[in-house]
Amino acid sequence: MLHTYDIAVEEDAATVGQPSSGVVLLGKYELKELLGVGASAKVYHATNVDTGQSVAIKAVSKNHVFRGGLTAHIEREISIMRRLHHPHTLKLFEVLASKNKIYFVLEFAQGGELFHKVAQGRFSEDLSRRYFHQLISAVRYCHSAGVFHRDLKLDNLLIDQHTDLKVSDFGLSALKDHVRADGLLHTVCGTPAYVAPEMLAKKGYDGAKVDVWSCGVILFVLTAGYLPFNDHNLAAMYRKIYRGQFRFPRWTSPELRRFVCRLLDKNPETRITVDEMMGDPWFSKGYREVRIEHKEFELERESRSRGLNAFDLISFSSGLDMSGMLGEAGVWEGVERMVSGEKPAKILEKVEGVAKAEGVRVRVRKEENEEGAELEGQDGNLKILVSIYRLTERLVVVEAKRREGKEKGAKFWEEKLQPELHRLVYKD
Repeated sequence: MLHTYDIAVEEDAATVGQPSSGVVLLGKYELKELLGVGASAKVYHATNVDTGQSVAIKAVSKNHVFRGGLTAHIEREISIMRRLHHPHTLKLFEVLASKNKIYFVLEFAQGGELFHKVAQGRFSEDLSRRYFHQLISAVRYCHSAGVFHRDLKLDNLLIDQHTDLKVSDFGLSALKDHVRADGLLHTVCGTPAYVAPEMLAKKGYDGAKVDVWSCGVILFVLTAGYLPFNDHNLAAMYRKIYRGQFRFPRWTSPELRRFVCRLLDKNPETRITVDEMMGDPWFSKGYREVRIEHKEFELERESRSRGLNAFDLISFSSGLDMSGMLGEAGVWEGVERMVSGEKPAKILEKVEGVAKAEGVRVRVRKEENEEGAELEGQDGNLKILVSIYRLTERLVVVEAKRREGKEKGAKFWEEKLQPELHRLVYKD
């Protein structure tokens, strides 16, 4: 059972690896040291003052969540983490809230990221197999629960006090409910060096198969000590991924090479599945499946809270938008965000009306957790992207950005579209 609480005190600034100010949150968790700082959160090591249990606490600014329009992602991550109960997935214990921040109390993996272990030297095949077994056990469990991680990488694999693996960070995960009518997912996300080629193609993809590809990249790094697809130029790296171009180090065994090639098969139709791994000679050696019963949970809300409650405000770990890396790259400027109480359909209707009146092409789009429109002039001298994100049940965030250096776009925005959107701004 998760609970929300008010906290009267905020933690002081701290340096990674150094002791914090010793603040006790709600008289329950004493902060020890800052473990890491990300774009959206700080993570602390803390202990339960009553039991002495070590936990990790992720602190997220509410302002970041509101400004970023991240409610849908947040809600989904909470829902997913609460339904997963596996020895190799990180546990979420509870959610705490203060006036300005949200705190997520998580299982503490004192061994840190697997990435740092590999950085000290590549693993033997036996040790790599041990960790890969644990990874696939967790992934197989997630897939059977209808959860696709979509951002599996060494940074998101943690090691606990028993040197066992814990899969973390489900901020980019998707559920079976999110697939479109074609049975595929379409949102481009993840970390560049780990993404599958079909995701780059932007034609839709199977969530289970892109997870298998990422697992293949992870196994390659464990045994080789370096990434199979790497280049200082992102576009060049994506071309290597798209073509499936990589080389094994000389010490890789023939059995492992065959297995990795089945994982990093650029054709998702012939790529090995998690179930098929059970019959592979390299993988099946010593593998033992962990049997866990699935527990379904409904997302709980506080009826007395206004706006976003603590369940709505879990940290979101953003991925890289790679939609422009295969020939449509561009630089945006003039980004503006506003809050509106209007329905997305009405906002899009207004955008379409303004665009058509000025002879501007408009294409409405609907992704898993956002709606929007792309506006483009007939002569290519205008390009504006409008995105709508759900903030609360009543409010949405409208984000508009135009392509850099497009003078006609700036004029259209300032004189036509911006005034109309400002009429939709929410007034409390």
